[in-house]
Amino acid sequence: MKIITLEEHFINPAIAKASADIIERLAPSHRAAYSNYSSNASFDKMTDLGPIRIAEMDANGIDMQVLSIGGPGIQLIAPQEAVPLAIAVNDELEAAVKANPTRLVGLATLPTTNPEAAALELERTVTKLGFKGAMISGATNDKFLDEDEFIPILEMANQLKVPIYLHPTTIMKSVRDIYYNCKNPDVSARFAASGWGWHMEVGIHIVHMILNGTFDKYPNLQMITGHWGEMVPFLLDRMDEQMPQELTRLDRNISDYYRNHVHITPSGMFTMPLFKCALEMMGADRIMFSVDYPYVGNEGARAFLENAPISESDKEKIAHGNAEKLLNL
Repeated sequence: MKIITLEEHFINPAIAKASADIIERLAPSHRAAYSNYSSNASFDKMTDLGPIRIAEMDANGIDMQVLSIGGPGIQLIAPQEAVPLAIAVNDELEAAVKANPTRLVGLATLPTTNPEAAALELERTVTKLGFKGAMISGATNDKFLDEDEFIPILEMANQLKVPIYLHPTTIMKSVRDIYYNCKNPDVSARFAASGWGWHMEVGIHIVHMILNGTFDKYPNLQMITGHWGEMVPFLLDRMDEQMPQELTRLDRNISDYYRNHVHITPSGMFTMPLFKCALEMMGADRIMFSVDYPYVGNEGARAFLENAPISESDKEKIAHGNAEKLLNL
């Protein structure tokens, strides 16, 4: 069975350096909380776009990775600096894909602090570099993608018919300070990030886009979210009940938009009850596979899917078929 994983990352040292002080200001203790504990993601693994990555894929039965920049960064950087950084990192990724064209695929990094430039970069990377969409990390300047200023980006994705993978990132400081302020700074940092806050904010972001009519305006727009849908699939029925069309004035109910415009992946959360619930709520056609490498190791990923108590046809869809269809591989 061919395995394609869709949320696989690398870091760019220039973007990491340019955003480091901003991240520390927005999320105090974040750096310490993630450096004080062991992690699969060594610097060598995070920056590698070739030998280490391919060797670990070979060792664990991963046939193809869809690569995107990892961690918070580009959406925090001022436009005049973000635009050339995004162009440079996309060119770097194109070179890596060219070196291993049957193993690696690219998602664009977009300088969302300059939406017009971001739209042009999406067009360039898709039409010139062969990328299959973009990865956008959360809110930009505390604004979700359904704000008018991001129209150029959504229009371009809609026109090109390529997906946007919406990834967690440093959450809004005003929210962080109120919701996640615990007595232990390391606990606060993790609670606001991978422990809860990242996921809730991405889920809210997607629902916000639905409620503001984004997918009526952009019918070709497809989104991808990780971590089994960032909490949303498990509340679809509740949202339909509590925010019906009579209230939203939308053409369809919330779950219908979600099931027709959002795809979900596990991002290394290889827990069978979550998988079963996601499958029941979304159906096999809307689930793709991801490891979240190198933050999560590839070990055991293939076995999780191979041993899942689902039909072989559904396994094939989730393992590679849905990704091939969505990304036109």
